[in-house]
Amino acid sequence: MKLSDLAVKLNCRLEGDPGVEITGVAGIDHAEPGHLTFLANRRYSPLLKTTRASAVLIEDRVSIDRFPGHPPLSALRTPNPYLAFAHAIELFYLPPRYSPGVHPTAIISPTAKIGEGAHIGPYCFIDDSATIGRNAMLHSFVTIYRNAVIGDYFFAHAHAVVRESCRIGDRVTLQNGVIIGGDGLGYAKQSDGSWYKIAQSGPAVLEDDVEIQSNSCIDRATVGETRIGRGSKIDDLVLVGHASNVGANSMLCGQTGLAGSTKIGEGCILAGQVGTAGHLTIGDGAVITAQSGVPADVPPKSLYSGYPAVDNREWLKTTAALKDLPQMQRKLRELEEKLERLSHR
Repeated sequence: MKLSDLAVKLNCRLEGDPGVEITGVAGIDHAEPGHLTFLANRRYSPLLKTTRASAVLIEDRVSIDRFPGHPPLSALRTPNPYLAFAHAIELFYLPPRYSPGVHPTAIISPTAKIGEGAHIGPYCFIDDSATIGRNAMLHSFVTIYRNAVIGDYFFAHAHAVVRESCRIGDRVTLQNGVIIGGDGLGYAKQSDGSWYKIAQSGPAVLEDDVEIQSNSCIDRATVGETRIGRGSKIDDLVLVGHASNVGANSMLCGQTGLAGSTKIGEGCILAGQVGTAGHLTIGDGAVITAQSGVPADVPPKSLYSGYPAVDNREWLKTTAALKDLPQMQRKLRELEEKLERLSHR
């Protein structure tokens, strides 16, 4: 594809040779001639001098400097290079397509309802009274329990499970090994010290355009429901505890864990390995940095870090002071010894 055509498709302003032929996309440090790359983080600006790419998606305010002897680097100017690169990938990479139909090894209850255009792959199981919408794609070994209701354009990769009575909206993607609606950690302590299992009666609900990535678990609720809001994205190995509620367009990154009845607002980001105590609220637009532990409510539009999680500015000051603690401790001991000597005079 010529660079001029690519600029039109991506709605970018072209600087350079419009006739350059673009054959693919690549990261800035791995790109070869004919590739389109991108620069979204200015920390990587020095790589503009050495990249072998033929063109780069880049913001207006960033200049391009090349080492002498390197071929010129054309630019596609855009306010959001990362988003434009995401669209560019779609122009050069076509994911596998699956024809409608049911594999002979699949088992589908006669009371289940499957929408037109669905692909049901090898060894899938769809239980009694389950409903799946149009153009669904169940890859292989996918299990849908009874009374589950799933919308249109559902995509379940191998070994995904949707438990009984869970509800899933349109255009939802479940990556490999995801479990929607597994039992939450609900037990009551008995007088002899043993645990009595509490029935987990409430379903998990996923609204439209949600994606859950590999081996994550969205637990069902004891009563009520567990809900993941429209457009939210959940990374690998995340646990959403029973009766939690994640607002629209939030992102939970890898190994995050929400204890039961946690409420996450809209547009929040919880970075990797964040853990929350139960029965707390994180306000709309809040960001919790990696490996933070959240014991209490977090205000909207705040940036929290550390354990226990506090305002990021306070955490930065505390962290900076940690390296001085040994020296401060020595000085304190010296002062104590000096005071003790003075007191004996």
